[in-house]
Amino acid sequence: MSVYSQMTFVDLRPPHAESGGLLRTSVEPEVARWARGLRRWTPLLGLLAALLLVDQPVLAAQLAPAQPQQQSLADVLERVTPAVVNIAVRSRASPETNPLYNDPFFRRYFNLPEQRQRLSAGSGVIIDADKGYILTNHHVIANAGEIAVTLKDRRRFTAKLVGSDEATEVALLKIDANNLTALPLGDSDRLRVGDSVVAIGNPFGLGQTVTSGIVSALGRSGINVEGYEDFIQTDASINPGNSGGALVTADGRLVGINTAIIAPAGGNVGIGFAVPISMASAVTKQLIEHGEVRRGRVGVAIQDLTSDIAEVLGISETRGAVVGSVERGTPAARAGLQAGDVIVAVDKHPISGSADLRNRVGLAPVGSEIEVEYLRDGSRKTITLRVEPEGVNNTGAALPRALEGAHFQDAGGNVVVASVDEGSAAARAGLETGDVIVAVNRRQVATAAELASALQEAKGTIALDLYRGGTRMFLALR
Repeated sequence: MSVYSQMTFVDLRPPHAESGGLLRTSVEPEVARWARGLRRWTPLLGLLAALLLVDQPVLAAQLAPAQPQQQSLADVLERVTPAVVNIAVRSRASPETNPLYNDPFFRRYFNLPEQRQRLSAGSGVIIDADKGYILTNHHVIANAGEIAVTLKDRRRFTAKLVGSDEATEVALLKIDANNLTALPLGDSDRLRVGDSVVAIGNPFGLGQTVTSGIVSALGRSGINVEGYEDFIQTDASINPGNSGGALVTADGRLVGINTAIIAPAGGNVGIGFAVPISMASAVTKQLIEHGEVRRGRVGVAIQDLTSDIAEVLGISETRGAVVGSVERGTPAARAGLQAGDVIVAVDKHPISGSADLRNRVGLAPVGSEIEVEYLRDGSRKTITLRVEPEGVNNTGAALPRALEGAHFQDAGGNVVVASVDEGSAAARAGLETGDVIVAVNRRQVATAAELASALQEAKGTIALDLYRGGTRMFLALR
């Protein structure tokens, strides 16, 4: 039997068409109607399928969860740039160096011109819109006779100097103005190398300018050897006139005050430095309260923890400050700190080295208490120290301003300068660590207590007789 004999053939032609010899069945009318409908809808079904294939990515994108859009830097700058101001400083500078030119009778007799006025420009950052406080650099307003502040909206005001601190390069100004914009403060302690930052300022007096870059390094020192340093290094272009301007994160928060550049050719080479806002904020609080920074001390001489020292001490720590000596009668001595202790944290902040510890203690308010964490014989210990004024020696007596920053101790019937803080008044006066003080204004002294008594009785100029390296010297202090 042929296989075809068991199959039924259906004629799909219209009823009026010839059968062509195929077997016709009773289901022909229904199938025919179905076929005609299929032919009628086939083009539409094909188009729908094509559209589904084409729109598949679009539909997938619509069904996918929405991704947050990154805020444009232009939007951030539009919000923060009104808080950055231009500062113009008018100061008097004599073009001559001959001391006779300072004599008014000499100047009048020879009809010499009066002292000329010098103009300089810099930048500043509004940090308190209600009170009109503006942060800038000390060197921007040093020796200023008049300070003018110009806002982005071209309003101009005469600023009052609240206070300035040369050691940290921070100065605080105040203006009386309404409708000011202040920059929100960020957390400079949480910055990481590679974070995006923007520098805003007034380079070369051109007007407000914005440059962008990244954080190149943190904790830089050695730029201002006489000061307190913990600089942020950035490759965002900073040029003369940017001093006092803002270093801002990508989300518009102030993390630094632009301060210095390395410029062999006089312009930007990609290495700029900013004072961390954490340090500037600590200085600002004291400038508002006292008009100056009153630094404290705890009475220790310190040095960086190195791998060699860590190996000798038998500790695994690689960061910290090693106590070299402790002055008698100081907060550190009273709390039990000893030479060889390794200070690793202050108020829960890890200490990277001696400079970091010096900054933490030096900027702590006088009279405040700090929690010090240290290692001794492999054990971790914690003590609380009260910060005393920098100008107090181990007798508890206040030192004259010219000797602030010097620390004395008894040594076999002599008074020895135990240490001199960098950038202090005593360092600028010429006092050095290791000097042996033998007399104050011709009055012999043999102990630190006698030195303190003689200094308190001294009036006007203070004359110190001392030995340095076996040579007797005479040092006059005003």
